[in-house]
Amino acid sequence: MSFFSFALSSQTLRSVRDRGHHQPTAIQAGAIPVVLAGRDLVATAETGSGKTAVFLLPLLDRLHSGRFSGINALILAPTRELAAQIGREFQLLCRNTHLGAAVIVGGEPMSRQIADLRGAQLVVGCPGRVIDHIERGTLNLDRIDLVVIDEADRMLDMGFLPQLRRVLCAVRKPHQTLMFSATMDAGVEKVAREFLRDPARVHVGEVSAPPASVSQAVYAVSLENKAAALLSLLSGNSVKRTIVFTRTKSRADRINKMLARNGIRAVAIHGNRSQNQRNAALAGFRGGVYNVLVATDIAARGLDIPDVSHVINFDLPETPDSYIHRIGRTARMGKAGTALNLVTPEDGVSLRAIERTLGARLERTKIDGIEAPEMTLHTQGTIARMPVMLHRAHARPRQSNIPSRKKVVSFGER
Repeated sequence: MSFFSFALSSQTLRSVRDRGHHQPTAIQAGAIPVVLAGRDLVATAETGSGKTAVFLLPLLDRLHSGRFSGINALILAPTRELAAQIGREFQLLCRNTHLGAAVIVGGEPMSRQIADLRGAQLVVGCPGRVIDHIERGTLNLDRIDLVVIDEADRMLDMGFLPQLRRVLCAVRKPHQTLMFSATMDAGVEKVAREFLRDPARVHVGEVSAPPASVSQAVYAVSLENKAAALLSLLSGNSVKRTIVFTRTKSRADRINKMLARNGIRAVAIHGNRSQNQRNAALAGFRGGVYNVLVATDIAARGLDIPDVSHVINFDLPETPDSYIHRIGRTARMGKAGTALNLVTPEDGVSLRAIERTLGARLERTKIDGIEAPEMTLHTQGTIARMPVMLHRAHARPRQSNIPSRKKVVSFGER
C-alpha cells in the first residue's frame, strides 16, 4: 500500500514525497481514510507509529482545496515541545505553499503569537494559552471545523480537562474532532463520549508495549556507582544520540553538569528551564550540537527526534506506562534502538511492575569495572520504598573513547 491509495490531492502527495515518506504505517493506513471521510475519530497506537501524519495530511489536503479562509483547524497538545513539533512538521509539509500555522504556547511573547495568528490557517497550542488568546479577543474559533486532541491521556493526567472543555465549547458546531491517545482509560472515554459524535475507532498494535525493534537491558548498580555506570555506557562505540531520563529536574541539571565535566556534549531539558532554553536544547540535540539530552518525563511523550540510538533510564520511572513512553523515543518508525536501565536494589518493585506489563524478563547484564549489587525482586505486591539518596560516585568507569581529559565522576544529591 502507498499514500497514492488515499484520496489525497496531487499537492498533498507531492508534499509527502518531498518529506521522503512512501509507505503509510499501520495507523496511517487505518485512520487516514476515516479522517478523509469526515468522521470523528478515536485512535490509539504504540508510540513512534506516525500518528501525526494521520491528522496533518488530511488537514493539508483540505487547505489545498482553497475553500477555506482564516483559521480552519485547531490542534491541542499537552506540552509546548509537542505543539512546536507539530507546527514544525506542518510547515515542512507545506513549505511550497502559502499556508501557515501559528504555534501558541506559554513562555513566549504574546505579540509574536498575535502576529502569527493573522496569517495562519492552523493553530497549534496548549489549552491554557489558547484560552488566553480567546479572552484577549486575538483568537476566534467560529470558523474552526477540525479539532485535534493529541496525547489525550497525557492532557488529562496534567489536569487540562477544565481548559479542554472550555476550548471545545468555544468551537463552532458542528465540527470534526479527532482524538489520539496512547491509552484508553475511563477519563479518555469520558471525553470521547462528551465531545465526539459516533467516532470511528482505530486501534493498532499493543498500545502498552514498546516498539518491537527496541532492545532492552538492565544494569544492576548501587547508588554510589550510578554516575560511573552512566559514563561507561555512554562511552560505547554504538552510542550515538542518547536521551538520559531522570526522575527530578534538579537531578537532570546535576547529571548534565557531571557529563560536561567529563567531556560529553550534553544539554538538559525540564520544566524549570525557560521556553527559549528548552527550544534551544531540542534544536541543539536534533542538530548534533549535543550528543546527549538529559531530560525529565517532559521529553518522554510526543517528541519525534530522529535517529536516537539509545535511551538510558538513569532513574527507573515509577510506572510501566512512563517506561514505555520513555523508551519509545528510540526505535521509531520501525528503526532499531536500545533502552538501557540503571537499576538499584530499591527499584525492585518498579522493575517487577515494568516486566509484568511487558510480559517478559529484561536481560540482566554487567558493566566492566562496576560492581553489581544483588537484585531481589520481592514477591509481595507492595513493599516500603527505601529513601533514595545519590552519593558522590568515586568509582572510575572502564576505558572509553570519551575525550582524553581526566574523568571527573561526581554526582551528589543535596
